[in-house]
Amino acid sequence: VLRCLGIPTRVITNFNSAHDKNLNLSIDKYIDMSGNNLHLSEDSVWNFHVWNESWFIRRDLGSFYDGWQVLDATPQEKSKGIYQCGPASTRAIKEGDVNLDYDSPFVFAAVNADCVTWIRYSKKRKERVYSDTRKIGKFISTKAVGTNSRVDITANYKYPEVKEFSFKISYSQYKNSLMDDRKILVTAV
Repeated sequence: VLRCLGIPTRVITNFNSAHDKNLNLSIDKYIDMSGNNLHLSEDSVWNFHVWNESWFIRRDLGSFYDGWQVLDATPQEKSKGIYQCGPASTRAIKEGDVNLDYDSPFVFAAVNADCVTWIRYSKKRKERVYSDTRKIGKFISTKAVGTNSRVDITANYKYPEVKEFSFKISYSQYKNSLMDDRKILVTAV
């Protein structure tokens, strides 16, 4: 319908799409001390989810948020009392501006939530035992214009994941670096 009105619109697919029911920006899984799932959370991760993006000028939010806006024609949750989602600015989602209206926190979680596993010892005591910050929001894609090729637009929704790397230094290098820090501290006093 939006294309018929002359508004640029495209279909988006998000793989490993989070469904953050309680809007805490994490997908929580609770297990008991034996490792059995306790089914205490309504959060889930879908293999994929599809929504639309349309190009809007956002006078209500400011020009910083102009551009592609997420509109979900198949919302699973109520927003302001009715089943709707968007228009949420992809710029707001990428920048983590989850305090904006138009379901920005829900879409942010769909592409960027952490998957957290908790051991629940009692109703009052739980312990986080695992957290995966990279699982959600993979290969966010649209179809290329004029071909059937996939275009990866993940960078429109999130910054690249920081790669963890380890490095080793000798103990003497470490000890010398501490001495250098001490010299700087003494010099500054």
